[in-house]
Amino acid sequence: MHRRAFRTKLHAGHIPMLLPGHSCVLKVHNAISYGTKNNDELVERNFTLAVEECHVQNTAREYIKAYTTAAQSVEAFGEIPEIIPIYLVHRPSNDIPYATLEEELIGDFVKYSVKDGKEINLMRRDSEAGQKCCAFQHWVYHKTEGNLLVTDMQGVGMRLTDVGIATCKKGYRGFKGNCATSFIDQFKALHQCNKYCEILGLKSLQPKAKKPASAPKPKPQTSAAPKKKSFGPTVKGKS
Repeated sequence: MHRRAFRTKLHAGHIPMLLPGHSCVLKVHNAISYGTKNNDELVERNFTLAVEECHVQNTAREYIKAYTTAAQSVEAFGEIPEIIPIYLVHRPSNDIPYATLEEELIGDFVKYSVKDGKEINLMRRDSEAGQKCCAFQHWVYHKTEGNLLVTDMQGVGMRLTDVGIATCKKGYRGFKGNCATSFIDQFKALHQCNKYCEILGLKSLQPKAKKPASAPKPKPQTSAAPKKKSFGPTVKGKS
């Protein structure tokens, strides 16, 4: 909705993990309003949006690298999701000169976790990739003490792209995400742990249900025997 995406091929360049002839996707932001701003302001806005997108996704990549280290220490975890890198591209001959470039993911594109942390379809909730993505969100939430959350986990199989990050209002360690702070609160309220959360030793975010207080036992009522009236000695009068 807010970007245009184009299939392309890398002809030449020194981009890590992308070789010449590699199928790629070029993304250009639409969120640039023409008419009231001069061209320099538009280019600056275009540059800011493209850099922010690279910053967010590549920051999420650093978190998933640390998650990978934690998951690899547990033999039962298995394959681990990967967030692919994206690159800033400058096209000086274009009216919108800055764009992002990433590898094209071939296959069924699935949203594994939406911004509010809610599971809404069986394919995502029951899939291995979906459960591991939600466990990753829980792991990041735990590691940052609830101050940062990777959102919009989506991609093809275990290879993910176009993720978002939400942070607390002040940001986290100098970094501010591109999603609303409310996503963190929604995730905390709605996330349900799965087996991969348990494998990693993550504690449930849901408050433990309090046991209903047992009603006090009624005290047995003792029926008091009616008191007998005592009468003084009767004095018989003399006739």
